[in-house]
Amino acid sequence: QVQLVESGGGLVQPGGSLRLSCAASGRTFSSYAMGWFRQAPEKEREFVAAISRRGSITNYADSIKGRFTISRDNAKNTVYLQMNSLKPEDTAVYYCAAGSPVAPVRSSFYDYWGQGTQVTVSS
Repeated sequence: QVQLVESGGGLVQPGGSLRLSCAASGRTFSSYAMGWFRQAPEKEREFVAAISRRGSITNYADSIKGRFTISRDNAKNTVYLQMNSLKPEDTAVYYCAAGSPVAPVRSSFYDYWGQGTQVTVSS
């Protein structure tokens, strides 16, 4: 079992930055790939970024490529999402998830999910 708790969301102006964190419980964090997904109002949950269990492989959605960076610290059982140059269309609830060892894009490859943290980009 892995429990995930996201933090770092909030209100930010367009062009601003936020760093999301996801803290995992348990001693098997390094056994899982980690991903970030988001869900905007009245839209389906969509893939944002993923990182393999050792951090050597990352995947990004085209919509955020070059603006967001995923990273992890296995010693701290934490995965991060650095979000720069934020746009209003980035507004969503952001979820972290733990799954298979590589860096999957599809949500079906993830076994554990956090409760989400709200990110609002607005002036």
